[in-house]
Amino acid sequence: MKTAVKRKAQILAIDAGGTMTDTFIIDENGEFVVGKAQSTPEDESVGLLNSAKDALSYWETTVDEQFPQLLAGVYSGTAMLNRLVSRKGRRVGLIVNKGMEDFHRMGRAIQSYLGYSYSDRLHINTHRYDPPLVPRELTRGVTERVDLFGNVVIPLYEHEVEPAVRELLELDVEAIVISLLHSYKYPHHERRVRDIAKEVMKKVGKEVPIFASVDYYPVRKESHRTNTTIIEAYAADPSRETLTKINNMLKEHGANFDLRVMASHGGTISTRANELARTLVSGPIGGVIGAKYLGEQLGIRNIACSDIGGTSFDIALITQGDLSINTSPDMARLVLSLPLVAMDTVGAGAGSYVRVDPNYKTLTLGPDSAGSRVGVCYPEGGVDTVTVTDCHVVLGLINPDNFLGGEVKLYPERAYEAIKKQIADPLGLSVEDAAYGVIDLLESQLRNYLESMILGKGYSPSQYVCFSYGGGGPLHTAGYTKGLGFEDVLVPAWAAGFSAFGCGAADFEYRYDKTLDINVNDGASDDEKLKAGKELQDAWDELKEKVAAEFEKSQFSKGEVDFRLYFRMQYQGQLNDLEIEAPIEAFKNVNDWYELVNAFEDTYARVYAKAAKSPELGYSITGAIVRGIVEVPKPKIPVEPFAGETPPKEAYLGKRRVYWKGQWIEADIWEMEKLKPGNKIKAFSIIESPATTFVIPPGFETYLDQHRIFHLKEV
Repeated sequence: MKTAVKRKAQILAIDAGGTMTDTFIIDENGEFVVGKAQSTPEDESVGLLNSAKDALSYWETTVDEQFPQLLAGVYSGTAMLNRLVSRKGRRVGLIVNKGMEDFHRMGRAIQSYLGYSYSDRLHINTHRYDPPLVPRELTRGVTERVDLFGNVVIPLYEHEVEPAVRELLELDVEAIVISLLHSYKYPHHERRVRDIAKEVMKKVGKEVPIFASVDYYPVRKESHRTNTTIIEAYAADPSRETLTKINNMLKEHGANFDLRVMASHGGTISTRANELARTLVSGPIGGVIGAKYLGEQLGIRNIACSDIGGTSFDIALITQGDLSINTSPDMARLVLSLPLVAMDTVGAGAGSYVRVDPNYKTLTLGPDSAGSRVGVCYPEGGVDTVTVTDCHVVLGLINPDNFLGGEVKLYPERAYEAIKKQIADPLGLSVEDAAYGVIDLLESQLRNYLESMILGKGYSPSQYVCFSYGGGGPLHTAGYTKGLGFEDVLVPAWAAGFSAFGCGAADFEYRYDKTLDINVNDGASDDEKLKAGKELQDAWDELKEKVAAEFEKSQFSKGEVDFRLYFRMQYQGQLNDLEIEAPIEAFKNVNDWYELVNAFEDTYARVYAKAAKSPELGYSITGAIVRGIVEVPKPKIPVEPFAGETPPKEAYLGKRRVYWKGQWIEADIWEMEKLKPGNKIKAFSIIESPATTFVIPPGFETYLDQHRIFHLKEV
């Protein structure tokens, strides 16, 4: 809704997805506006600029007027992940222990079926390994061995390092990664290999970047650590070029800040950060952080996050106000050592391809997608394979003249012909029934994924409020939440730009982890407990310095950083540890040991059961973590006065024929931006916005609250 009020933009948040680029701009009063444009993968700064122009048009202002006033910009995107998935990264060389030259290409067994459906995981003949990021011919071994306690068993044979480096340089590698067994316990050998490699490069006059795993990810699990360090060299470091282009574009239009990037642990980091691979999956993380922030503002502590974009369905749980962090996640069929907000992702979105299996005559959805070209209905240069969006258009759920606010006209007749030829005729169905079947199948699959994730964690949907967002979320909210019994289902009016909103709501934060092996038996002496505490405190001090060094790159002094200490603990002999915020500011005396143990046991009782506590086993501290946070401006949640249940006449756009459950019916069409708090909308209705479409099918109704959030109810 356009207004002549003079605005002063403060925060620019960006979500550059595979299909659309969303911008979320916040002014000095915490009010915000959302813009949307098609993504431009060849140069993301173009899509970003178009999206920002779209957003600012609602405030009747321009990029050149507002960008100089911005205090900060936060980016999330998929460029790095796409580079990794499509295997279009740097030519990387790898130096490992002699005798272990094949461990990277062998991978972990789980990598042979990551991303597979349950049925394919069961059958070993379907398993396969992707080609390694570093081929065998670019891998070299040097003699050394450190045991798991950090003792040197075989010293480093330094004379083997120079020929290894020379050979890799002669093979034209563009970066060198060093990863030695148990280096997280004894880092000196890796760092010596790194220093010798630098000397060799000076001798031969050829310099490439060097990535020693201990300088990036000093944690156990060599496959995970090696993969992550390789990704740093292969995909993350080259992605700085994309971020530099965006930074330069912003500065050309008057911005005078350095861009921050959404990181996997839920904070934002500088584009100059050492560990840029943390931003690998920045986009979906933004939505979860946005849901956590919105939940905090509304007093909602248990949230099921569900995000449908053009390519994927991303789901995550926030329980008792806390996110789960997975320290050994997988991405692009690789196991990694990154702290990642725990999420499940399914390759099913609004742009997913729809095909008929020629052998079984069944429908298959995705996992590949049309991306920014959305479907056959897209103008010239679109795609040939039917997508979910084509089905939306044929059923009348999407207004083909209002896609992206009318900027792109969609062609229902092209979608109709493609569905008839590719789906309806092979299945012996009418075009409408085939299209409706696709939507029904998609929603039932998404419903199953959402329910199984919640039940699998030991909870029930009735304990959670479901947040539905993403450009495609509101189209399917009713379908994938039907019958699950959520406490409430919320759809923010800014759902299409919700991930960008999350970026704007995220802290400026760095997180560093370090693996530890500190064992304290039941009945240990005070001296043993003090020794354990000192080792933990030494690790915290080391990580604090690393965090402070990162903030210094953005001109923040150590005194301006709020340091938060965490540790990972388990009972001795158990397989799984828990991450816990330390209840102490520093370890000073034996009483602090009991504080740590009590915090662990309280968490353990909550996650498992009080009866499962086993202090007689003794305790193991398996990791130290430091998070450093600097306060940044954040969006305010809108608060508007109630205007009654009856929507204003100007919000009503008329009727449209929609095909639903075997018949054509007349649906009421409403303009989202003109609805007022308190308005109630009954089925069958479609609420349209330039960036998204919210469907209210039979059996449902919705009302808009004072925060411009829709509540969807089954009736």
